[in-house]
Amino acid sequence: MEQERKIAVLIDADNVSQKYIKYILDEIAKHGLPTYKRIYGDWTSPQLARWKDVLLDYSITPIQQYSYTAGKNSTDSALIIDAMDILYSHNINGFCIVSSDSDFTRLVVRLRESGMYVVGMGEKKTPKPFIAACEQFKYLEALAQIDEPKVIPQNTVKVPEELKKLTRSIRNIITDISDEDGWASMSKVGNILNKREPDFDPRNYGYPKLTSLVKAIHVFEVDARKTSNPHVNNYFIKNKETGKRR
Repeated sequence: MEQERKIAVLIDADNVSQKYIKYILDEIAKHGLPTYKRIYGDWTSPQLARWKDVLLDYSITPIQQYSYTAGKNSTDSALIIDAMDILYSHNINGFCIVSSDSDFTRLVVRLRESGMYVVGMGEKKTPKPFIAACEQFKYLEALAQIDEPKVIPQNTVKVPEELKKLTRSIRNIITDISDEDGWASMSKVGNILNKREPDFDPRNYGYPKLTSLVKAIHVFEVDARKTSNPHVNNYFIKNKETGKRR
């Protein structure tokens, strides 16, 4: 039996609201077991008062880091030093860095160079370099489902602007991996999409799964194939013909 991935969850309290904590831990449970749960900040600061109310509820260890100099973020340095100490302890095989700050980009690159699985989490304002450095990146707003789902009309032919880039990516992946009949495994498409675009998540578009998002775009064919388990289907996806005629 494959051993469950052990993950160190390190949270930058200066850049993340306490309202997301449940969603952060629920999400990381899908990737592995949160072995370390630490949060960094100056706990003498009134701005972090709300965090103090939830730390005990979720068994998160607060790490005190005083702001020695105005304008300098000592919290970042403390988190980075701890991350390297944890890395060299050889007790874990994955990290979750929770912050919207690009200062952790080099840390993530270093962790991945050491063979670590790294998930990033932050708000939509997170700079692209940090997102690109992670194996996967999750937007906190999407995890918390703050935005209402974007409903795409069933009779639509034109793909909404925000989905055009995603649609092109999915089309290209299907072309690359499909069988002779043009069908590709939905799960394989999703895996490749995550590798090419670390911040991809169907919840960013208001859908719980890739399958439901793909069906809503209406430019793909989806086939549900039965398995030996009557409650489980394997889904396959195919590019629809453009319908152009001479």
